[in-house]
Amino acid sequence: MNEKILILDFGSQYTQLIARRVREINVYCEIYPFNHFPAPDKSVKGVILSGSPSSVHDKNAPKPDLKGIKGSIPLLGICYGAQYLVHFFGGEVSRSSAREYGRANLLYTDPEDQLFKDIPTGSQVWMSHGDTIARLPENYKITGSTSGVRAGAYRINGELTWGIQFHPEVYHTSDGKKILENFVVDICGCNRSWTPDSFIGSSVAFLREQIGDDKVILGLSGGVDSTVAAALLNKASGRNLTCIFVDNGLLRKNEFGKVMDSYLGLGLNVVGVDAADKFLDALEGISDPEEKRKTIGRVFIEVFEEEARKVKDVKWLAQGTIYPDVIESVSVKGPSATIKSHHNVGGLPERMHLKVIEPLRLLFKDEVRRVGYSLGLPDTILKRHPFPGPGLAIRILGKITRQNIETLKEADEIFIEGLRKHDLYDSIWQAGVILLPVQSVGVMGDERTYENTVVLRAVNSTDGMTADWSYLPHEFLRTISNEIINRVKGINRVVYDISSKPPATIEWE
Repeated sequence: MNEKILILDFGSQYTQLIARRVREINVYCEIYPFNHFPAPDKSVKGVILSGSPSSVHDKNAPKPDLKGIKGSIPLLGICYGAQYLVHFFGGEVSRSSAREYGRANLLYTDPEDQLFKDIPTGSQVWMSHGDTIARLPENYKITGSTSGVRAGAYRINGELTWGIQFHPEVYHTSDGKKILENFVVDICGCNRSWTPDSFIGSSVAFLREQIGDDKVILGLSGGVDSTVAAALLNKASGRNLTCIFVDNGLLRKNEFGKVMDSYLGLGLNVVGVDAADKFLDALEGISDPEEKRKTIGRVFIEVFEEEARKVKDVKWLAQGTIYPDVIESVSVKGPSATIKSHHNVGGLPERMHLKVIEPLRLLFKDEVRRVGYSLGLPDTILKRHPFPGPGLAIRILGKITRQNIETLKEADEIFIEGLRKHDLYDSIWQAGVILLPVQSVGVMGDERTYENTVVLRAVNSTDGMTADWSYLPHEFLRTISNEIINRVKGINRVVYDISSKPPATIEWE
């Protein structure tokens, strides 16, 4: 990359959001833990210090080494970052009498300050801190205030260093994107060249240089990430790429055939593997959710390895890892053990002596979709809802049986196709049906029944970290409920899940 912004992470829940906002301005940026980041070179145009759940008064308060940064290149401290630049450089940060949290308005901004160019007086900002700046060092100048926070923003005289005690990256800060744009474009001088097309061009060149004429294998899941990774690698490697798509028997109704057809239509070299019986035999009698996942992962490795060995002289294993997975693995809180299982193919690279390549490891989810559009991928792939790696196994609570799978597939198809038919599918982030191990009394015709209950689940989210239940029209829910009960044998009750994440999760297992 020719230019970038470094974001130093102090553990804030908003750090990824800072990066996404900077990327939306078409400026490339990278997140690093505050205590483990590369020394800035000529490509680094500026540095942003994130917020933090910590206080500057904590015994183990985060203290980054800013040699070569502060006073040398543009620097912006946000919340904790702003307080750090005061407390450890001669000023005073005190505990607030009450936590400063929520909406506020900028009643004063310095009209001559570059950071607040074109930001109107009264602009709404979002506060979220327990400490506050009580006294600035002598060479610091207040550039923004709210009714409750006098030093809402400041600049260090003689340096390209700013601090703000509010969060410009969140939606509630109405002109936050403009403030970040003022910093990364006007102050740092970035040229806004980070676009899907520029990513594709640089990535294809990099992949061709790194892979050369070597053969590559990639496990396709049918989801957006692995499909975009395949399309990008196909552009770089062509027929040297072999994709393996495994039917584990836990996909949606007819999904394997539909997805295979779409892959072949894209010109991908795809091997389809029907391994449904192998997975279902291994899952027989298992009801524990974690054991289901481990069993599915183990069998997938066995099937994938068997197929991969049929491709002679393979040197590389490609994976659909995206940037949030990379960030999580080098978190300020320490390495994570929860990278998505379908990105971490359990020891396979070592067993097969393969090198790993991750063409999407720099991208957020929304950027993956934009790259997919630039690559010419259709909406049928790019607008697909996320689907859990273990498939319907974790949407059947209790033991998995072939009959339960078929029952759930029928109910799920009615719900998903109903969303499409009523133009609701694209307004929802993820939807599905859960089959409960609960039977209840019902009446069908002149007979009493004692049959199963299913749950309809639909949520809206940006990245799955948090989610809210979707407000579906009552008439639609009534229609879908009637269709499921009338058409799917063994179901006599349908309920709708109105739980948000947190405290609930999107999936039930």
